[in-house]
Amino acid sequence: QVHLVESGGGLVQAGGSLRLSCVVSGSSFTIYAMGWYRQAPGNQRELVAAISRVGTTNYTDSVKGRFTISRDNAKNTVYLQMSSLKLEDTAVYYCNANGRYLRHWKWTDFDSWGQGTQVTVSS
Repeated sequence: QVHLVESGGGLVQAGGSLRLSCVVSGSSFTIYAMGWYRQAPGNQRELVAAISRVGTTNYTDSVKGRFTISRDNAKNTVYLQMSSLKLEDTAVYYCNANGRYLRHWKWTDFDSWGQGTQVTVSS
């Protein structure tokens, strides 16, 4: 019922910028919070940034001052503006959303993920 689709990834040179987008679609749902995670080969998936419905944000230390997360509640979309990109930012970036949806006449919590979008930073 709830699907997430990321876009905006690609190849960028170190020091450059990239903007990721994630659109949540479905029916009869409401989102509590959204976030961006990333995973590089051989590494665990880590939280990059998160944002609540009212706009409270949280970032991992390695991206503070460089990345900005934002959301458009009306469009059910979350963005990740990435600047001053570094080689170590290379990873697959995943969008996450948690909330609730209507299933069998009752609200049920969900925690959904997108397929991911590849971000590659080159020197």
